[in-house]
Amino acid sequence: MLLQSWQKRIFRPECNPGFESVHCIAQLDQDVGEALPYLNAHLGGYSYQTDPPAVTFKVHGKLITVHGDHIAINALADEAEADKILAWLQREINQVWDERASIEPTTQCAPQPQPMQVLRLLPNKAGCRQCGHPTCLVFATLAVQGVVGAQDCPELGPEARQALGSYLGEFPLDW
Repeated sequence: MLLQSWQKRIFRPECNPGFESVHCIAQLDQDVGEALPYLNAHLGGYSYQTDPPAVTFKVHGKLITVHGDHIAINALADEAEADKILAWLQREINQVWDERASIEPTTQCAPQPQPMQVLRLLPNKAGCRQCGHPTCLVFATLAVQGVVGAQDCPELGPEARQALGSYLGEFPLDW
């Protein structure tokens, strides 16, 4: 087991302490830097930095960046959500490390869903606001981040809902 433990710090951003969401920095007790290209290959990172190594995932409206010695997560509801994500990352890091002989490591990023493609699949591009968002482009941007899904657009018919769900399903990442 590569990653066994960490020390986490939960905080509100100093630049805007009124934010409802919190951030988490988990200082890792073990260095996982060598596992990052394998983790990127397995999960399909949003971005990869080589010096120093770090892989970022963009999922459910959060940015999760794994460095060799720490993990940073933004836009969390609470400490329990941070614990859930850290436990998921621990499983994923240890799994790819155990299976590294069968994984081709990469620093290339996986294809990402595109807001304009989501927008093309929406029926009312002018923004009916029935979903609670000011425009369809806002909805599309949130959809590619995993914050909303096809089921959250009341204007979508069954075929369009399936088409949007299928498109977004090509880019799975979940904990």
